Amino acid sequence: MPSLETLHRAAERSGLVPRGGLRLAAAERLGPLAHASSLVLLGMAGATNWPAFVASPEFADGGPHPLDRWSRRVIGALADALGGVAVFPFDGPPYWPFQRWAQRADSVWPSPLGLLIHAEYGLWHSYRGALAFAGEIEVPLREAEKNPCEACSEKPCLGACPVAAFMGSGYDVEACAGHLRAPQGSDCLSRGCLARRACPVGREHAQGAGQAGFTMRAFLANRDAASARTGSPRTAD
Repeated sequence: MPSLETLHRAAERSGLVPRGGLRLAAAERLGPLAHASSLVLLGMAGATNWPAFVASPEFADGGPHPLDRWSRRVIGALADALGGVAVFPFDGPPYWPFQRWAQRADSVWPSPLGLLIHAEYGLWHSYRGALAFAGEIEVPLREAEKNPCEACSEKPCLGACPVAAFMGSGYDVEACAGHLRAPQGSDCLSRGCLARRACPVGREHAQGAGQAGFTMRAFLANRDAASARTGSPRTAD
């Protein structure tokens, strides 16, 4: 059973950031997690991990879903080396409850945009997978921190979207995707979501143009693939 320090060092050598750990309840031990007691989340934070992915064969090979394939290879290798089981947020349906796990393991809270906001990284972070272990890992106590959105009275993120995709009862994903396909959406498409960029928390960790553009193009490609599967029409402003 690896120590938490060993896990952290191995993750960082692989180009990932440890994102906290948790103990699994008996009801959560299903499928490949049937014999697991502990879970350690792994992900990316700010621009720190981008160079490791850019240097990977998955980034260069032109195949679909390069970041998911890189995550599966790297985290799968960590699972083999450390005696764990790898699970991923993009496996499904059904999907593993990464957002619920994250709120138990990390200093994150739901933001007005629906993304989880981190106390340090703001909206500039992600979860790429998790390692499950049969033994119990010593999970350090989380610091008592507060959701930074609660102290943000102006909520600039909500008004920054050019098509008001976050001003209704939820996220208007089709309005967002339609804007990205249109010429006037080129800034969001190439430099990242304007609403996300408007958040004052963790701005020093904001993604560069290359990473932000990759993220937005991947989002749009996934929406187009979903539309093709369901036969629903694409929209553009």
